[in-house]
Amino acid sequence: MPNIEFSMSDLQDLIKKRVSFEELKDIILFAKGEVDAVEGDIVRVDIKDTNRPDLWSVEGIAREIKGYLEIEKGAPKIPVKKSNVVVNVDKKVQSVRPKIVCAIVKGLNFNDFSIKQMIQLQEKISQTYGRNRKDVAIGIYDFDKIKPPIQYTTVKPDGIRFVPLEFKEEMTPKQILEKHPKGVAYAHLINKYPEYPILIDSAKNVLSMPPIINSDYTGKVTEDTKNVFIEATGYDTDRLLTVLNVITSALFDRGGEIYSTEIFYGDEKITTPDFSLKEFFLDINYCKKLLGIDIKNNEILKLLEKARYDASIKGDKILVKYQAYRNDIMHQNDIIEDIAIKFDYNKIEPEYPNLPTTGSEDKLEIFSNDIRTLMIGLGFQEIINYIMTSTEKQFTKMNEKPENYVEIENPVSAEYSILRTSILPNLLENLSSNKHRRFPQRIFEIGDCVVIEKDTSTKNVRKLAFVISHTNANFSEISSICNAIKENLGLNVQLKPYNIKSMIKGRCAGIYFGNELIGFFGEIHPKVLENWHLEKPVVGFEVNIDKLFEIISTS
Repeated sequence: MPNIEFSMSDLQDLIKKRVSFEELKDIILFAKGEVDAVEGDIVRVDIKDTNRPDLWSVEGIAREIKGYLEIEKGAPKIPVKKSNVVVNVDKKVQSVRPKIVCAIVKGLNFNDFSIKQMIQLQEKISQTYGRNRKDVAIGIYDFDKIKPPIQYTTVKPDGIRFVPLEFKEEMTPKQILEKHPKGVAYAHLINKYPEYPILIDSAKNVLSMPPIINSDYTGKVTEDTKNVFIEATGYDTDRLLTVLNVITSALFDRGGEIYSTEIFYGDEKITTPDFSLKEFFLDINYCKKLLGIDIKNNEILKLLEKARYDASIKGDKILVKYQAYRNDIMHQNDIIEDIAIKFDYNKIEPEYPNLPTTGSEDKLEIFSNDIRTLMIGLGFQEIINYIMTSTEKQFTKMNEKPENYVEIENPVSAEYSILRTSILPNLLENLSSNKHRRFPQRIFEIGDCVVIEKDTSTKNVRKLAFVISHTNANFSEISSICNAIKENLGLNVQLKPYNIKSMIKGRCAGIYFGNELIGFFGEIHPKVLENWHLEKPVVGFEVNIDKLFEIISTS
């Protein structure tokens, strides 16, 4: 969970109300936070929601607290003025880091508190929501030092020189990746490309080399800075817009005025940021049923306003409007959770179900934990991935034809648009993201996949998958581990020749129970390794745990 710190006096200035530390401990619970420690004026808070980056700064916490205390109610109104600043995106970035969104905030009066909060928010988002700058990297600059229009393009490793942030001497992009601390830490994100991303203005001043480092000239924000230019780069525009809206709304709460930018992808133009309110319909009866409390419609509306929603009754539903810095609303339950928080969970009387049974751990979970212990004993590290993925990762990169999968109707992102049918692609993605780490790498995952049955119904299937990567990884190594698992679990299964497109023909085997295929293992095909940008050999294994459990239970 994100852990942040802020000044108590700064928070009080933002909410325009004096509160004691003891009062804060109770109030901050309604902003999904919990006070971890207090040292003088500094408060450390653990935010209990990884899907709400708008709460990862004192500005966001203050915004939420003002709603709970009814200092402000409803969705915040955030106006955006037109600036006529243009950002031209060169088609060369499409193969490197293709997307960018930008904004300008003017009229700021920075102090030590606000600068620290801005940097903290920037880093927290980049590390967690941005997956260590891979999906999202943020740059904030002194706008008065920039000469628009701005160009987002690429340069060769030795194609330009500029002074990186906190350095004194000019360096080439290649030198930055080799010598600058940030360059060394994040070089793996771009060093595989022949050219690196660069942001440069019309006066040929470099703004930054995303996602590595800002220039020292434009990229240093101080208490003298009045106007800032903000950009976020990555791969998914919707994800980037959420981040941009979080950053700009925090600066808006500091008294800044937000101005838009026009971003051109050839003939296509987008204008960012966009603070148009999002809409969602909430079924009133479903809401009351899920809450389990007797609550009037008008009281639901008041609680929604305290949770920073605009709300109005439309028949048997409530039209809910909320700010664009939130992208965590995927279901009615997400809104109902906010209602319950503002109502106060402690005021909801618990009801014990009248059941004739006693709860116990599911036998499949016990079996899964036994396998988990076995894998750790064999020297593997456990990984947990999302069950949602994309057709590119699940099929295309694995040399497989996309078929028999469940697709999400309204995905938040193309990255998470289907439910996985196999775990192996997730583990190869993990390896691809950790090529700069020490080898050998031995990782496994036990998790659910979703398959389509013959009658088109869906079924969750528990699977085990593992991969090994190092210079000499081969079929003999993974075959010995497969036999170790077989012997330890006492499995009466057979290993037979088997071919799958993601593995090398003749270097792959199937795991059979009778005539039923329940798993496979072998050497990953070179084409698949190339698709994942993997340089070392990889062997992989995947088996249906549900079937293993069935075999053991009936033997």
